[in-house]
Amino acid sequence: MSARPVRLALCLAPVLLAGGLAVANRPVVYEGVRRLVAADVRWLLAGAGFTCLGWVAASCVRQGALPDRVPPGLLLASQFAAGAANHVLPGGLGAHAVTLRFLRGQGVPLDRATASIGLYSLAKSSAKTAVLLVFLAASPAWRRLGDLIPDGRLLVPLAAVGGGALAVAGVLLTVVRPLRRPVTGLLRSALADARTVHTRPCRVLALWGGAVAMPLLQAATLACVGASLGLGLPWEQVVLAYLAAGTAVGAVPAPGGVAVDAALVWTLVAFGSTPAVATAAVIGYRVLTDWVPLLPGALVLSALIRAKVL
Repeated sequence: MSARPVRLALCLAPVLLAGGLAVANRPVVYEGVRRLVAADVRWLLAGAGFTCLGWVAASCVRQGALPDRVPPGLLLASQFAAGAANHVLPGGLGAHAVTLRFLRGQGVPLDRATASIGLYSLAKSSAKTAVLLVFLAASPAWRRLGDLIPDGRLLVPLAAVGGGALAVAGVLLTVVRPLRRPVTGLLRSALADARTVHTRPCRVLALWGGAVAMPLLQAATLACVGASLGLGLPWEQVVLAYLAAGTAVGAVPAPGGVAVDAALVWTLVAFGSTPAVATAAVIGYRVLTDWVPLLPGALVLSALIRAKVL
């Protein structure tokens, strides 16, 4: 009986958090809703359909990165709930935390569950980069991205910080034995699981097919929102703008994709859109993909916690 209030608080916390985020960002919510009222509803419904397919693609990648089979319905529900958790922690850590709890609840060992998250992240980033390279080779609009490349004086400190972080990590793994053992075991488990899933054609198709489909579906959502607002750019330029902005600043640790949104607005403007319409398109995209599913995702997260799936 003493644990019931704690469980109730854990179930209500995501709902209260979603409400708090909506109140804290009420200017963004109001502006997005105000501009979307005058948008073409048919294009918005098409964007909502692509958003739903994005959760299916994410579930396919999660399953493809894991040798064990998990219930597809619960896996899809966990990925839908992970979207709400992703607003709390930066860099996708919220979604990874929910997925890790889900896999542990399904009896997957900790090392294998963690290795699957690493393979998921690697496949997702690799496939997105490959799709970007294909669009860069096929579209002449890539020349307009030259104005968005940072100055060389900024690239030097960024490279120094990245190299320093890698050097510190290497020294710690070499010197600190208690840290080296679990990392070595995790890498060994990850390599073994990667070899296992790549011997199964269905896992390979789910892993890499879903990883390729995810950025295309997200870009298609942005293209639909832009079409509903009269963005005035061809769909291939919208997809290229989304891929370029997401790849350039996707690693910036900011909750809710704030850094990606800022870069996306600048990229759309560089391709020829007006700043006001580009900003409205990005706001509409964020409302459609994040804010609208936030409360249902928080409710599903609470339901999964109450059902002890998480």
